[in-house]
This record gives sequence, structure tokens and C-alpha cells, in this order.
Amino acid sequence: MVGRLLREKGWTQDVSVGGVVGRWRDVVGDDVAEHCTPITFEDRVLVVRADSTAWATQLRMLVPDLLRRMAEEIGEGVVEEVSVLGPAGPGFRRGPRSVRGPGPRDTFG
Repeated sequence: MVGRLLREKGWTQDVSVGGVVGRWRDVVGDDVAEHCTPITFEDRVLVVRADSTAWATQLRMLVPDLLRRMAEEIGEGVVEEVSVLGPAGPGFRRGPRSVRGPGPRDTFG
């Protein structure tokens, strides 16, 4: 009954990906899960953020294996691409000495 409802509403893909994100550690393993976190999934692209550039590089090398594993877990063609982001740097708009307006990156005039 639930499976039929999911198919009728077109939610099967979203539920499948939600299951993989929820089981991220099982899909990628403990080592990778400790350092890489899924951020978003849109238009068949899974975006993952690594906590260091070394882990981002490692995960980029593992993308073919990761895509194969996801195809096994959730189905072929649900995730077509994995985009790996490095660690997020500090923002310029925080803190007591933040600059109003465009900020320090503005070099015009």
C-alpha cells in the first residue's frame, strides 16, 4: 500500500535517496562517513562536503565506486553525479570588524 502511494505520487526516487542519506555510513563506510557529509540532492546530483581538502581529494577518486554502490543500494540512474566540496572557509560577513556593503572582495573604484 505504501509502495503504491509512493509510485503514484512520484516520491520513490526522493525516498530512495533519503534512505541512502540516512544510511550514509553504511553506504560509504565508517572512515569516509567521519569526514564527508551529504549536503543536498537535486536533479540527480548528490553534493557532499568533506572536512578537509585531503578527504575531498580522496572522495573525488572514489566517486566511480560511490556511484556504483549507490546504484546497487537505491537503483540505477537515481544518482548520476556526485559533486564533492572541500571544507567551508570562514565568511567575511561575521565578527565585530565585518565590512558593510560588498566587502573586502570589492576592488572596483
